Amino acid sequence: MTRNLLCLLGAVVFLISCSLAPQYSRPEAPVPDAWPTGAAYEKSTPTPGSTGALEIQWREFFSDARLQELIATALENNRDLRLAALNVRRAQAIYGIRRAELYPAVDAFAEGSKQRVPADLSSDGQAKTTERYDVGLGIASWEIDFFGRIRSLKDRALEEFLATEQARRSAQILIVSAVAEAYLALAADRENLALAMDTFKNQKYAYDLVKRRRDVGIGTELDLRQAQTQVDIARRDIAIYTQRVAQDENALNFLCGTPSPVPREILPADLAHVAPLKDISAGLSSEVLLQRPDILQAENLLKAANANIGAARAALFPRISLTTAVGTASSELSGLFESGSGTWLFAPQATLPIFDARLWSALDATQAEREIALVQYEKAIQNAFREVADALAVRGTVNDQVAAQQSLVEALAETYRLSDMRYAKGVDNYLAVLVAQRSLYAAQQVLVVLRLAKRAGQVRLYAVLGGGAD
Repeated sequence: MTRNLLCLLGAVVFLISCSLAPQYSRPEAPVPDAWPTGAAYEKSTPTPGSTGALEIQWREFFSDARLQELIATALENNRDLRLAALNVRRAQAIYGIRRAELYPAVDAFAEGSKQRVPADLSSDGQAKTTERYDVGLGIASWEIDFFGRIRSLKDRALEEFLATEQARRSAQILIVSAVAEAYLALAADRENLALAMDTFKNQKYAYDLVKRRRDVGIGTELDLRQAQTQVDIARRDIAIYTQRVAQDENALNFLCGTPSPVPREILPADLAHVAPLKDISAGLSSEVLLQRPDILQAENLLKAANANIGAARAALFPRISLTTAVGTASSELSGLFESGSGTWLFAPQATLPIFDARLWSALDATQAEREIALVQYEKAIQNAFREVADALAVRGTVNDQVAAQQSLVEALAETYRLSDMRYAKGVDNYLAVLVAQRSLYAAQQVLVVLRLAKRAGQVRLYAVLGGGAD
């Protein structure tokens, strides 16, 4: 009997169930096949031998050893990444629950009892001891998935689990790029702080010189006040960049997530001391975007919504379940084996929804959810295309900006030197020196900003192409 029950259960489990979910096919990407072209992109082509972002591990892209240490620390301790990993674990457990619903939950039980019957109560007038043993298997309310309702729910749970894994990979990309950008911002602000302190020192020296000239009657009060303005500007900038450096360090400490601050010996002094980043290629086709974790996540959610339609459709059909399936075997012993029996009970139950407006509304809701998921998927692709295009525009123009600004700084430095020389010889007033120095200081600050933009643009391109996920 036990063998018959198990065979019957096995046959039901492996019945071929139909699926009422729509056939899924990947939607067409609502973006051009190729990247934008034009003046902003003419110089964005990487050097020969460069590879795609997905093929480069973050340790290879970020060659600076100190930056590598900070990124590794952040990936180990950052709370956002921990939360993403816990979401993956929860989704995996939910998928396991849904998958288990396809199979019956079989319970086994066993009982034993012993009873002594006195001679005066025995049917044959003799005292005896009776033993009884019962064993059995039980299945409670197992739904047979003829129309694929449970299978569709299982598929939805699987896609949602995969979506959370892609969300974790997206979180890792965000953390890797955020640490790198904070590291570069700290290097730039430290460089600007050093520039402000050096400018303050030079302008303080110039102020003292002008003051001595005024005291002996060679200079004027106007020259002294003009010199003082540059001292005050530099002193103000020292306070500003001191604040920014502290905030940059706070950002790194937050991203790394450790109880103690980041050791100062691994912090960058300036941008020149940060190792260069590896050159990468965006490829010729925008199809590379389909491998970005956020787009894969959106596609998984679209597939989950697609499977949910199958579950909603199946709910309109009869639901067949075994509310009870019990098998028992018993024996009674009185010294020797006397008798044995077996009982097997199946109680199938079918529920047929004649008309339930809620089920039809639920089906409409799932179809609307699929359309929402489709729009979100298309929007994710469009957003990714714009991000890559913007990053390519930066790479195509930033080198010219840096080169032009470097030339400007050199020209203004020479202008300042000549103006200061003319003032020292009494050929010109201090206003020419003041204008030249102001222009030089501002140009030096802009040069630091552009050099930061170049490095940050490389990090941004790596991230928007999906680099740093693993």
